[in-house]
Amino acid sequence: MQPVTAAKMKYGIGGFIIGAIIAMIVGFGWGGWMSTDTAQTMSDEAVLVNQAAICVADFMKQPNHEEKLKAFMAKVGSWDKTEFIKNGGWDKMPGQAEAGDTVAQACAKGLALVAEK
Repeated sequence: MQPVTAAKMKYGIGGFIIGAIIAMIVGFGWGGWMSTDTAQTMSDEAVLVNQAAICVADFMKQPNHEEKLKAFMAKVGSWDKTEFIKNGGWDKMPGQAEAGDTVAQACAKGLALVAEK
């Protein structure tokens, strides 16, 4: 290989690598790119927020929701409030046999906010 061609290859490959690194820094920093794990976490959080909102709405649709809300607020610990939600079945989404603890916990936090108003 001629010296001129070797130098062109050396600087060309170096420029390509540096350009790719700069593109990644700009893309992840300001371009809105994200990793798969970050996207999955954001998706899971969005689903949890929606399920908690459905849970609170189902709780508030009951004809006797004022009494149930008072009974809910009478519970002392967050575990008791979570169990109250689970026993009522409000944490289960349509077509779901069982819900996770996170939905009941988020629903309990939402109901506590509703009760404060």
